[in-house]
Amino acid sequence: MQIIQNRKIWFTISTSLVVVSIILLSTLGLKLNIDFTGGSLLEVEYIEERVDIAEIRQSVEEAGFVEGSVQPTDEKGLLVRQVTLSEDRHQELLSVLKTHGELEEMRFDSIGPVIGEELQRKSFVALGLIFLSIILYVAFAFRKVSRYIKSWKYGVLTIVAALHDIFIPLGVFALLGHFTGATVGTAFVAALLTILGYSVNDSIVVFDRVRENLIADGDDHFEETVNKSVTQTIARSINTTVTTLLALIAIYIFGGETVKDFVLVLIIGIGVGAYSSVFLASPLLVTWRNWENK
Repeated sequence: MQIIQNRKIWFTISTSLVVVSIILLSTLGLKLNIDFTGGSLLEVEYIEERVDIAEIRQSVEEAGFVEGSVQPTDEKGLLVRQVTLSEDRHQELLSVLKTHGELEEMRFDSIGPVIGEELQRKSFVALGLIFLSIILYVAFAFRKVSRYIKSWKYGVLTIVAALHDIFIPLGVFALLGHFTGATVGTAFVAALLTILGYSVNDSIVVFDRVRENLIADGDDHFEETVNKSVTQTIARSINTTVTTLLALIAIYIFGGETVKDFVLVLIIGIGVGAYSSVFLASPLLVTWRNWENK
């Protein structure tokens, strides 16, 4: 299987997807939910036993309150987060909740965003430190093959593949937000971090086989060695990805509405991550080394 030799095809596909995603993000943007924007918080407690939470969520969404969340607080309590509500909408929401039993309103407050500007700034700093740590760790772990290509470059390419895997789901959700109203919040951020970890792990597995083969075979045919390493690990990558995606697809189909967006991000990101670890990271390694030799 000539994966490395056909790298221009893979580079064209990846570049096109990333460019389209960046264009969608810059023109359409992401539709942020109340985790980013803030809104209203309603807490109630039912006098008698509370009905199933899924039934309450369905009633709330059918009444037009679709952008927030409905969460149980104890055996009888309920916490509803919504966009900023007028008094009329507040009373309308209470009416919907009262269809499931007699209740007492505990509080109704305006709330700030869960993910505020300071937390966003700290998150970017933390992400930068994570990327730097990955590069340093990979540089140390791959030090025995530095005579073939500098070990820190494996770390850099791991990050490049991870960013590739994050940008594409971002672009998809910019498109979904424009046409279907899909929003992003804390669950979306958690899904992106999960994709990041999955992508890094997948790329490192392939690079580790490259390292083993370089130590065993030497550097006489670098491109062939990398291609052999990729073909040796591609079955593992496909099997792992397929089994993971089957579970996620089952959750997407049979799970509740509240997890669908979270699972959809994972399906896109993990699928793209399997592609990038095989068809992007390793071909970039060969391209970088050939460019240096020239």
